[in-house]
Amino acid sequence: MSYAGLSLPVRQNKPRNSGLTILIDNGAPMSFLEDTITDAGQFIDFVKFGWGTSIVSNNISKKIACLRENNVEFFFGGTLFEKFLSQKKLDDYYLYLKKFGCNYVEISNGTIEIANRDKAKFINEFSSEFYVFSEVGSKDSDVSGSIDSVDWIEFILEDLEAGAKKVITEARESGTSGLCLGDGEMRFDIIDDIYRSGIDINQIIFEAPTKKMQTAFIKLAGPSVNLANIPLVDAIPLETLRLGLRSDTFYLFDREENK
Repeated sequence: MSYAGLSLPVRQNKPRNSGLTILIDNGAPMSFLEDTITDAGQFIDFVKFGWGTSIVSNNISKKIACLRENNVEFFFGGTLFEKFLSQKKLDDYYLYLKKFGCNYVEISNGTIEIANRDKAKFINEFSSEFYVFSEVGSKDSDVSGSIDSVDWIEFILEDLEAGAKKVITEARESGTSGLCLGDGEMRFDIIDDIYRSGIDINQIIFEAPTKKMQTAFIKLAGPSVNLANIPLVDAIPLETLRLGLRSDTFYLFDREENK
């Protein structure tokens, strides 16, 4: 893509393996989603239908059709998987995924209390038919606060070994759990340890619902870091952060080129 002659970071074309932008649809009106995808689809890789919103959204089939028409993939939030699991109805969840022609599934344990090794068994089962995104981290900020770097890295590796293609690090849509404290402060000690652990950074997707978090991860891992839980309105603003077109990352990539 031409950027009016500016020297900017190179971005992979879709379908891409790195630099993924995953938006979250938390029940937005059909017209809002459609306008977003039409205007910014080239920057959007996935839309996650958050939590169980797909269950109560009248236009879910129309939304999925819109995404497909614009070369944007989709998946349902991990909380929906957990709801089916909690009621011992995973066979029904499988049928639900097939009903909508899902190619991707998110497997998490952020709400229900199951050990990561048990979550890994479900990852292994679903990976035979689906591209699995797993998620590590609890939605409860108190529980998250008790999980240290060693645990985070162990859980990520366990999920990848079980068959997850990429692992999402929890932060919620509010940025108040997982890799964040309850007050929204980022847990940079754990983030740095994950980044320096030797795990392929392309296999990690950081939830980053706020500009502060998006900027921090871009500064840490570069413009091609994978980011999720991006609000619908932030598709283009995030792309400008990746390219150094906002004050927050304005000089970042110029300095790297001049090293």
